[in-house]
Amino acid sequence: MITQRFIRCLLLAAALAIVSLATSRPGQAQSYPDRPIKLILPFTAGSPNDLIARLIAPEISTRLGQPLVIDNRPGGGTSIGTKAVMSAEPDGYTLLFSNTPTLLIVPVASHAIHYDPLKDILPVASIATSSNLIVISPAVPAKTVQEFVAYAKANPGKLNFGFGQGTQPQLVGEMFKMATKTEITDIPYKGGAQAIPDLLAGRIQMNIGTVSTLRPLHLAGKVRAIAFASTERSPLLPDVPTMAESGYPDVVSLTHYAIFGPPKLPAEIVGKINAAVNAALKSPEVRAGMAKLDFTPHATTTQEFAALVASEEKKWVPIVKATGFQM
Repeated sequence: MITQRFIRCLLLAAALAIVSLATSRPGQAQSYPDRPIKLILPFTAGSPNDLIARLIAPEISTRLGQPLVIDNRPGGGTSIGTKAVMSAEPDGYTLLFSNTPTLLIVPVASHAIHYDPLKDILPVASIATSSNLIVISPAVPAKTVQEFVAYAKANPGKLNFGFGQGTQPQLVGEMFKMATKTEITDIPYKGGAQAIPDLLAGRIQMNIGTVSTLRPLHLAGKVRAIAFASTERSPLLPDVPTMAESGYPDVVSLTHYAIFGPPKLPAEIVGKINAAVNAALKSPEVRAGMAKLDFTPHATTTQEFAALVASEEKKWVPIVKATGFQM
């Protein structure tokens, strides 16, 4: 028979289990981190996201006292790496390095990828911003946006635009084509870096990316920079005009690079990561490295960053729908 003493023992054990569960996370947050942290990048090695992540990761590691291990997981329009973080244990040891608007536009532009970027991914720390540079192959007889548009209209469907599938350059390219009323064929790649060899070989005639990736090729004469999709010129390429200066003020974009985490990541852990990132952004070495790559440091609180992501969604989702952008 089940005695009252046995029942009391069961109730006591259950109570202790509940107390243990209730107190485990604060304890974990206080000791965090006590082992290496995996930073998943849903982008190819050598991409702008990869460059900025590897630039700042050592400084963040120093401040957290544990190494950040970069794990490139490209593919699926960045959904493979993103979903790996969404389903990870919310303990702070699996984080996502991505950017807006990529994180925001993928689920809107694809019928096969489903996640809510405002609910399934937690904003943790903003890191940097950059604008996009539009380049063309030197084989194209054009040196300005106006000349390139005229040539594209004279050769509809004969020019190719290469980009990383599901990335901001793809969307900026759609904005470019819509604004200029040109017919340029889309050529998607697993990652933006993989489009470069075909651009250099003349198999694609247009590419969009960051200054860090494309400026060396422009200076070497291997590609021709024709415009920035920005409101201001870059100090690293002061002779290259903006799209607004070229007559297309609606072709403007700004990329926000940042760290995200799985939902339900404890606030204490989020705060520690955010503080470490903001401290790393004050490093003279990091700031000098960013300047050379044409990135601008962008530190925020977690609350400010969450508000920024929400405002970016309101901006980019209508653009996706207006351009008919699809993955």
